[in-house]
Amino acid sequence: MGGVTVRLDQLPLRDDLRGKTPYGAPQASLPVTLNVNENTHPVPQEVADDILDSIAKALRDVNRYPDREFSTLREGFADYLGHGLTPDQIWAANGSNEVLQHLLQAFAGPGRTAFGFAPTYSMYPLLSAGTGANWIAGSREHDYTLEAGSAAAQIADARPDVVFLCTPNNPTGTPMGLDVIEAVYEATDGIVIVDEAYQEFAPRDERSAVSLLPGRERLVVSRTMSKAFAFAGARVGYLAADAAVIDALRLVRLPYHLSSLTQAAASAALRHAPTMLRMVDDIVMQRDRISATLDALDYQPHDSWANFVLFGGVDDPAATWRALYDRGVLIRDVGIPHHLRVSAGTEAETTAFLDALASIESAT
Repeated sequence: MGGVTVRLDQLPLRDDLRGKTPYGAPQASLPVTLNVNENTHPVPQEVADDILDSIAKALRDVNRYPDREFSTLREGFADYLGHGLTPDQIWAANGSNEVLQHLLQAFAGPGRTAFGFAPTYSMYPLLSAGTGANWIAGSREHDYTLEAGSAAAQIADARPDVVFLCTPNNPTGTPMGLDVIEAVYEATDGIVIVDEAYQEFAPRDERSAVSLLPGRERLVVSRTMSKAFAFAGARVGYLAADAAVIDALRLVRLPYHLSSLTQAAASAALRHAPTMLRMVDDIVMQRDRISATLDALDYQPHDSWANFVLFGGVDDPAATWRALYDRGVLIRDVGIPHHLRVSAGTEAETTAFLDALASIESAT
């Protein structure tokens, strides 16, 4: 069918959205794709079988609306996170981005501000703009770390309604001390969101911000199943917070926002958490292997507690990215001058990336 086609700027778009570009990362059918921090390991067969059985059972009642309160799934997340959490302190949605969107809809919005320490996850300003909130970018140290005093001072000066703290930070992989989270919380009357999307890749003895929740009713800890649980295609994110925060999110969520099939799949995966998390050890091994080899190739890899490595010392990031692409390897240019970022894949994928990068070096 034909029709009239107009340009985006000819539509009655909201003024605050004009000139903005949507989130996007290159998608290409290359042999090795290490650009969006996916867990490239397949779901183990025993887990996949249980997930399929659970979905099949859920399909029998798919003519009915799902459990609006996703009670079984919340119980699973509470058990997984531990720390004495109860299901009424858990929320979930279609990916952690929707979780964050719910928080912004409830606590930010028009006339309010959201704050993050740049560089950080590129969706924070986009989600803020989408909900009508003004985005404020704070600053980090030259090595992308945050010091408690500086962070608290920036927050006190900006007085935001919502603060994003990404740890380990995306796109840098930088960890954040719990003292920074505590200092930021004390410096604001707003909601403090600790985004722990990559927490499972941190050292096992490191405490999660979940341990800081008691007595802090404005603190939220967000997680995802996309990374450690290899569930990126299933789109399941969740958070832990005071029960009153959960009540606030009910005001803005769409009715029945988590399908029966999503709930069934996620609950099944959680039942196999130890099996799923065994992949993490291999990913961490490949991450550290990448860092060591990059260092040997005279690049400057940044310390990472995530499933990726940001590395500097790249004379021409666009040319290096293209040369890797031409060799069948897709990584990410995150816009930081003289830097590129690569996800830690399987041993074979990691080898392919390192061999391709070395071949570029030898060709110059």
